[in-house]
This record gives sequence, C-alpha cells and structure tokens, in this order.
Amino acid sequence: MSNPYQVVIIGAGPAGLSAAYQLAKRGIHPVVLEKADRVGGLARTEDYKGYRFDIGGHRFFTDDEQIQHIWNEMLRNDLLKVTRLSHIYYRNQFLKYPIEPFNVLSRLGFIESLLIVLSYLQVQVRPYSEEKTFEQWVSNRFGRRLYRTFFQTYTEKVWGIPCNELQAEWAAQRIQGLSLRTALTNLLFHNNTLKTLITEFFYPVLGPGMMWESFQQAVENMGGEVHLNAKVVHIERQDRHIQSVTVRHGTGMAKFRGDQFISTLPLRELMKMIDPSPPDRATQAASRLKYRAFVLVGLIVNRKDLFKDNWIYVHNEAVTVARIQNFKNWSAALVPDHNKTSLGMEYFCSTEDKVWRMSDSNLIRLAASELETLGLAFSREVLDGVVFRESHAYPVYDPGYRENLETIQDFLATIANLQTIGRSGMHRYNNMDHSMLMGMQAAESIRRPW
Repeated sequence: MSNPYQVVIIGAGPAGLSAAYQLAKRGIHPVVLEKADRVGGLARTEDYKGYRFDIGGHRFFTDDEQIQHIWNEMLRNDLLKVTRLSHIYYRNQFLKYPIEPFNVLSRLGFIESLLIVLSYLQVQVRPYSEEKTFEQWVSNRFGRRLYRTFFQTYTEKVWGIPCNELQAEWAAQRIQGLSLRTALTNLLFHNNTLKTLITEFFYPVLGPGMMWESFQQAVENMGGEVHLNAKVVHIERQDRHIQSVTVRHGTGMAKFRGDQFISTLPLRELMKMIDPSPPDRATQAASRLKYRAFVLVGLIVNRKDLFKDNWIYVHNEAVTVARIQNFKNWSAALVPDHNKTSLGMEYFCSTEDKVWRMSDSNLIRLAASELETLGLAFSREVLDGVVFRESHAYPVYDPGYRENLETIQDFLATIANLQTIGRSGMHRYNNMDHSMLMGMQAAESIRRPW
C-alpha cells in the first residue's frame, strides 16, 4: 500500500500525540504509526483482568499553563488530585522522601544523623572541585554519607553503572535545585516548587493511558489517523529528504509517504532503519548509545491494604526490585476488587541481563518472594501476576554519550524534513510535559508549502 500523507509521526506517546494534536488543530491531517496495541508509549496503562497497571508511575504536574489547560480540557472531571506519599526502604526502615531531617533523626538515630550532618558540613568546606558525575553532584549537595544512604544503591539499580560513571547531567536535569538545604527549607516553609518535592499532583482516574486515549480520539475526530500494531521497519531517504516509512502490520507491510516526518524512535533504532545508511561515523556513534530496559511485574495481592505510599524506593541490595508502586493509592479505580491490592514491582536491567531473559512465571515468583523478603506481604498472598517489558525505557548518560549524541544530531540536521522528539528521540530523560512541549513545538515548525 502506498498512501500520501502530509505529516507522518512515528510513535504515539506523549510527544508524538501532542504533535499530532497540534497539527490536527491547524487543519493538517497527520498519520501516527504506533508499534504497540495501544497509545501512550511508556506512559500507557495496561489492563489485566480489570486491573490497570501504570508502566512506571506517572505524575501529572507542570509549570506550563498551556499543558495544564490541555490536560484539563482532555479529561475534565476525570483528572484526580492526589496527595503524594513515598518512602525510601533502607535498613528495614521506612524513611520519608522527600527527605525530612527530623524523620531521618527519629529513624536512623542520633549518632547516624549526627554523622550525616558532619558529612554535609565537611563537603560545604571541601566540596568536589568538579561535578562531572552523579556521585560528585549529589555529594556536594547532601554530603557523602547521605548520598550513600539515600541515593547510591537505588540509582545504581536503575542505571546498572556505578554512580561515579553516571554523568551529572542526569542529576542536574531530574533533581535540579535539590539539596539538603532546599529539603529543609521546603519542610519548614512549604514554598518550594521543585517537581521532585511536590506534595500533590494530578492523575487520570483510570491511569495515564486514559489521557493519551483522549488525545487519540481528539486527533481522529479532527481527521488525523492513528495506526496501532504498526511497527516501522524501514525509512527511505533520498539525499536530504525522507521519502517514506515502511511498517509491518500483522502479516503485511504498508508504506507511508509524507512531506514531513516526526520520529520518537530511540536514536539507535532510527539510525539502523534509514536507507541509504548514514555515514559510518554516525552509525557507529548510534551503536554506542545505551538504554536501560524496564520490567514491571504486576502482582495482585489478597489483602485490602498493604501500605499507604504511592510508591516506595527500595535501597536494599538483598533484593533486585528497585521501586514498588501501589496502584490503589494512585487511584482506587485501578483496582476492580477493593479487597485486593495491585502492586507494580519495578526491575531495571539490560536486555542481556538475567531478569530480562526470565520467563514471566519465574519473574512473578521472584517478585512475590522479594515482597516477602521486604516484609510487605507474604508470597502466599499473591494470587496472580502479569509482566510487561520495555527494551528502551531510559537513555543512559554514560561517559561518552554526549559526544555520540552530537555526532548523530549533526547527521540528522542534514535531513530537511525529519524532526526527532521525546525522551527516546532526543536521548534525554525528560518529563511528560517536556515531551509534550517538544511535540507541540515540532508541529508549530511545520508550515504548509502546498
């Protein structure tokens, strides 16, 4: 099949759908190609026997009034305001996060708390002279002892590399402005607007996928098209222009031509699909980009209440799980039987790791046993489970990633009718609202030449 379209968008996550929505509002009818069976990308909501699972836990919070207006417009009364509650599990203790100094004192004891304060004062006098790594960045703001207590174990589980190799850009981007001083100021005066410190956020009553399904409907109502189960396998270019993309749809293939193209594909995968191939320097740089995979093991537990948190960060090397979501505490509507609790046991890995290669049944058994190890529930209380996998969930900020990214971007800049957006398309660990803004800006840059 060969169909001419004005704008072809690869990926129906927040960035891609925001671009499509903005284009459709301007009377440009886009076609969106999504490999999965539903929209939302990493922000989708999966359904298993009526239990709805949020892939990662997605807070809806933004400083941008335009984004907040769109969210309200899309869901109206179905956008809940949720009070945030999260803890760090450390040495069989539950410590509040964001950090509350008095809570640390009561949980860890006077001596440990004193050592944390002394470590903080020491780094104020003799900080790291440079902040190239996550370890240096966090230690300069919290002290080395608090860094090891609250940040190191969890962060290394997530990224799979030592914190002294993880680049500081990730910390500066995700927790910019956060320090022990700002945490204390926020506790005393409640006047901090840092995203990592917010106490309330919005959340769709049926999970984040509900938002992106509303975007899909809006795009289609305005004449756009969203194709699901349409995996892009080939991108044809001629000199400085993309001509078409080919997708595998079921057992068949389809080709979509366009005047403009927007991609949210992981850059490593995008570069493999472009034909003729990019220069060797660019393809080699793309092959060196790394991604962290993500496995969500959803458990259905035969207990009405387990814990009050929205999520728990697990700083415990005895278990593999890094974070635990309690979906009932995000929205009660995610759990059809209110005498049960559904959890999301989150595992971070690479696609070569044992966790990624484990069968679903073994992963469910692992998650149930680790739940018991942590003292949160007995494994026998787990009635059922389901597994969801993402191979390119998080772009890794390892040494050398910046140089590789610049090489790729130099090549992509030579293609006149292609834009890359979103977390994967920019190899940037950004929030949902940032991805939406990228999509909207990409759409605004497209003008009718016809």
